[in-house]
Amino acid sequence: MKILFTSCFQWRADHLIKPSNEYWFKCLDLDENGQLTPDEMKLFMRSSMSENEMPFEDVLRPNTRHDCTRGPFKLSLILGNRMETGNDNADASSSSSNSFYTFPPLPPIILPRSPSNQEEGNIPPLFDPPLQLALRNHHEIMRQSLKEQYILRISHFFDNPLGGFRINDAEFKSVITKKVCQLPSFFSAALFRKIDIKSSGIVTRDKFIRYWVDRDMLTMDTVTQMYRILKQPDHEYLSQVDFKPVLQELLETHPGLEFLKTKPNFQKRYAETVIYRIFYHINRRGNGRLSLRELKRGNLIPAMQRVDDEEDTDGVLRYFSYKQFYVIYRKFGEVDANHDFLIDQGDLLTYGDGALTSRIVARIFEQASLCPIAPRKFTCEVARHMNYEDFVYFLISVEDKSSEPSVEYWFKLLDLDGNGKLTPGEMRYFYEDHAKKPVSFEMILCQIIDMIAPEREEYITLRDLKRSDLSRIVFEVLSNRGKLLAFDDRVRFPLPRRRGHQHPDLIEWLRFVDKEFESMLIDAEFISSSEDEPMEDWGEPIEEMHD
Repeated sequence: MKILFTSCFQWRADHLIKPSNEYWFKCLDLDENGQLTPDEMKLFMRSSMSENEMPFEDVLRPNTRHDCTRGPFKLSLILGNRMETGNDNADASSSSSNSFYTFPPLPPIILPRSPSNQEEGNIPPLFDPPLQLALRNHHEIMRQSLKEQYILRISHFFDNPLGGFRINDAEFKSVITKKVCQLPSFFSAALFRKIDIKSSGIVTRDKFIRYWVDRDMLTMDTVTQMYRILKQPDHEYLSQVDFKPVLQELLETHPGLEFLKTKPNFQKRYAETVIYRIFYHINRRGNGRLSLRELKRGNLIPAMQRVDDEEDTDGVLRYFSYKQFYVIYRKFGEVDANHDFLIDQGDLLTYGDGALTSRIVARIFEQASLCPIAPRKFTCEVARHMNYEDFVYFLISVEDKSSEPSVEYWFKLLDLDGNGKLTPGEMRYFYEDHAKKPVSFEMILCQIIDMIAPEREEYITLRDLKRSDLSRIVFEVLSNRGKLLAFDDRVRFPLPRRRGHQHPDLIEWLRFVDKEFESMLIDAEFISSSEDEPMEDWGEPIEEMHD
């Protein structure tokens, strides 16, 4: 059985070798005189084992190789638990010759209080090691000192005729939000409302201290601070609605988005697209409730801080890039031919010039039903239709098959029976839907097995696909007609080059965005030269129909 506690001591604390021994020495040194006496050791021995188990003199006797006046000796003590032995009837000679003893573990035993010692105040009323108490007191003193210093440093910021700040004051954004709290400037309005709980319209010094200092917001990490500012008081998660205030302030104040001020419809769509992308990548459970744990594991906060410092949103490759939003929204408009802001199965078959097979599109639209093994339920309220949010999830999954959420999405699409195993029969079902099959399925299957190298050749699991850098090729070959032909000739099918890239997980997505954006710019120039109305106005009728 497991040894509960064994420690090497010397007579004095300054001769100890390890910090852990010093900790236990202070626990046993009841009078705190720096010496561990036989009386103190005997007190603990009486509380942890009976006399017939092991005489105290045998425990105290020094090792035969050392003299107690010259060197260390080994002392085995159990605090609150008995020592363990495999033979309860072992004699004294065998007990003194063995270093470890095994007994069945018992619940913790509180040390007995001696009346004489209790009067002297040597034994604390609770079993809390003195060092632990000292550390707690030290931590509390340091924490209080930090708060006092912080209050002294920020008090002068509130020395103005108003005695505080209003929500639209530039000083509150640049000084309090950005400098004092070290948050992105577009959190200013959300922070103001959290502090001004009674909606008085003014944040004073005392209000700020009550919220930021007294509630320990000061000592929290940045992710937790933002989480608490954004979430509703009665929720322990973030919903999509919680991000709208900060994105609205970003749209109103960011210099790279100033041109959208005259386009409120596109401001709304930009904010929605950012939110959908955030939840796609970070809310891995897909329940629309972003937890603090998911937020800490994600990369949203660095992106928020980066977009606050950049003058151009396209300098931020995650979530906030306007160019990426432009491509996503334009692709939606290309598929939504009748501009009713809804996409049905027939519309989706036109995506990418009809590149997707009919079986994979039908499988995608099983999400709209109540199928228990559907890859992802649509949020669209119209039966068997996609809305804009559903399309954003679809587009990212289709064009960025190397990301982990996309791998999970496509695995669920191909796993028809939902048993967590992608079998040759399921892969054959999707491969046979290709009109032109350059090679037999058996040859394709062999190449897939060679690329993925699954743990078992009978089937492929999600774990196998996540371990492989070539998993996207499997999805392309089974679902995309054009990519299948490109895979066959191996010339127009580039493999990902991740080494040395600053953002290896964004290679496929950025390649798609750059290619599409360049093509859309050429189309926009052609339209602008042949028509009088601006290119962006195509989206406004969609907004009006949708609303």
